[in-house]
Amino acid sequence: MFSDDNFQSPQGKARKGLASVSVANGYLRIRIRVGGNRQVMSLGLPDTAINRKYAEDKAHRINLDILSGNFDPTLAKYKPQSVVTVAEPDIRPKVMPTAAELWKQYRAYKASSLKETTKLHHEALARILDKTPDTPITDALRVKTELEKVTTIHQTKRILIQLGAVCRWAKKHGLVDNNPYEGMAGEMPKYRYQQEPKPNAFTEEERDRIISTFREHQGNWNGRGHTGCRYAHYAPFVEFLFLTGCRPSEAIGLQWQQVSADCGQIKFDGAISYCYGQQVRVKGSKNNKERRFLCSTRLRSLLQTIKPETCEPDSLVFPSPKGKPINYNNFCNNAWNAIVDPIKPGTTPYSCRDTFITIQILKHIPESVLAQWCDTSVEMIQKYYTDFLKMQSLRPID
Repeated sequence: MFSDDNFQSPQGKARKGLASVSVANGYLRIRIRVGGNRQVMSLGLPDTAINRKYAEDKAHRINLDILSGNFDPTLAKYKPQSVVTVAEPDIRPKVMPTAAELWKQYRAYKASSLKETTKLHHEALARILDKTPDTPITDALRVKTELEKVTTIHQTKRILIQLGAVCRWAKKHGLVDNNPYEGMAGEMPKYRYQQEPKPNAFTEEERDRIISTFREHQGNWNGRGHTGCRYAHYAPFVEFLFLTGCRPSEAIGLQWQQVSADCGQIKFDGAISYCYGQQVRVKGSKNNKERRFLCSTRLRSLLQTIKPETCEPDSLVFPSPKGKPINYNNFCNNAWNAIVDPIKPGTTPYSCRDTFITIQILKHIPESVLAQWCDTSVEMIQKYYTDFLKMQSLRPID
């Protein structure tokens, strides 16, 4: 409690504690004692050094009025017309959230707009960040060092890219002052899988040979008969990939309700993907577009051949042998490698997409049409396919 201890009455006798400053719940007030009556006047000011000086000056004035006989018992004379808080500059260092804490806030903010596969990726990154010490998000070099201790270089680079996005968001909302991750991932070395991809298309002859080999596969021959899985089951699936140029995940998730009754048109608006061991159905395409694809005569005939007489709208067009969605990784490691590697090694089912686009370019289909068919951009078609084909055929002029 703070009080005027040196006031004297006109008769020269000391008068202590007429008006004194005290603190309640962190806010300043003045306690007044006059003629046996006690009053309390709240100032509405937080207890800071500057505000305390203001309160002591106010108490001093009240004491003068009491001693001179001019005290206003209603206190109206002493109450400020408006409370103005004079804040002291906060010189304490700003406490920064850790990388894991800010990542959690960012995930919660973005949750409603993310696809299920993206949410699973974010959960996986959160588990990695939880393994790092409580490093402030702004200490980017330390965060990078700690990540490299608990995960791969590839994953570290992916997380640094994400943390750059987090800091851009946090800076916009006043949670951090700068973005120390800007450009950091780009400074890390590129690996083979990060080099500019080149189309890995089959020729039309190789395409037809792959399809026929799938059709004819009846299992593994042991000298007495065929045993094991018959990869002929996947022949329609593979042919469909070659004839549409769609992504494998789109074909795996395709349902009969997306195919018109006469099998003349397909609506691509979803997919089934595997993310961290979980199978997830995703609405929309990779680029969040719905597209309609008119079937060629050969594609229409294929769909009519495999369509059941009766099927539920949500039935899969290309189920696995057990009636479940095709497991992409299992299909690649077993059926695809067994059938295709002897014909052309080093490919994946995505090579069917490369093949479709390449063949259509060679047949002079406009790039803008191809971009719509395959849910990509004209720029991507030109960069990875048209220009590549030109470079394969052009020679310098003598």
